[in-house]
Amino acid sequence: MELYGKILLIAIPIFFLLVLLEKGFDLYSGKGYVPTMDMMSSLSSGITNIVKDVLGLSITILSYEWMYEKLAIGHVESTFGSVAIAFILLDFQGYWVHRWSHEINIFWNKHAIHHSSEEFNLACALRQSISEFVRLFTFFLLPAALIGVSPTIIAIIAPIHLFAQFWYHTRHLNRLGWLENILVTPSHHRVHHAINPEYMDKNYSQIFIVWDKWFGTFQEERSDIPAVYGIKRQANTWNPIKINFQHLWLLIKDALRTGSWSDKIKIWFKPTGWRPADMLTSNPVNAVEDVYHLKKWASVENGWLKTWIWFQMLGVLGLLMYFFGHLAEIGTPGIYLYGLFIFIHIYAYTDLMDMNFRSRHCKFIIVKFGALYYSE
Repeated sequence: MELYGKILLIAIPIFFLLVLLEKGFDLYSGKGYVPTMDMMSSLSSGITNIVKDVLGLSITILSYEWMYEKLAIGHVESTFGSVAIAFILLDFQGYWVHRWSHEINIFWNKHAIHHSSEEFNLACALRQSISEFVRLFTFFLLPAALIGVSPTIIAIIAPIHLFAQFWYHTRHLNRLGWLENILVTPSHHRVHHAINPEYMDKNYSQIFIVWDKWFGTFQEERSDIPAVYGIKRQANTWNPIKINFQHLWLLIKDALRTGSWSDKIKIWFKPTGWRPADMLTSNPVNAVEDVYHLKKWASVENGWLKTWIWFQMLGVLGLLMYFFGHLAEIGTPGIYLYGLFIFIHIYAYTDLMDMNFRSRHCKFIIVKFGALYYSE
């Protein structure tokens, strides 16, 4: 926990600076690829995700350490070669976890937040889940465990592998020549985030694009088909905490309401978007049909609101940096109260971005909760 917190103390300012640089370039170029409210929603989502991860609010059913200790048939020396092997195996795992997250209803909930932005920019890369409470897919790393790749190596390269997926979330870079044949590039990933029929469910690879080419899920970006971003059931909110549970809530309601007992079970494991037949008629859900006439979500904005949201973002970043730098001193249960404080704060100001003025009551709770916490 503390080690990850120290890594984030370095990574967060770098990511934030890169997002701001892209925002500055976007303003200079006049492209409009990085709207302020969308960027703030994405940054807020990233903050909730890393707070959840640092607090360890998820359970791993099958840990890599257990597989290594029980199943290893050898032990690989910690060399450059073993690190490279581990990185490739981690990327192979990432491809299949990513693919299943798109293809199976229950797993889409943890990934929908990442695709919920109707833009495509560096900030969008930070839209990550807080709704994954059980980690299931460690078994994809079984080959690494069998040959004896140390858990320490996996622990070191896992954050590197994750952070290396940040840079290609941009519309400001075009094709990159020969790299297009090896690595996932912005062009490849724009296809992945698009909801155009020609692009849907393609390019799941995370670092090496070869997995898509081998497993038949590769699609090139086409100049005659401009990508349209988002999800088919639009989120229609800037609040990342709400977005995280929208799909799950729909699944729960459908499972409870459907008259078919078999559908109550099947709904969780059917392809993403599948709903019981009686729910399609009795409880229809709006979905994007014509992507080329998509009306993007946009709340009423003004200069004062944007200024206030910038102020809130800088405040929560300050709280975050203090949090990760003083985890040991804050201790338990203080770290969980502090994390809850940050979540309430983010819920309040992102709801205000939706022009939901009930969030003023949340702001009052934040002030009272903060006063109570610091008085202790």
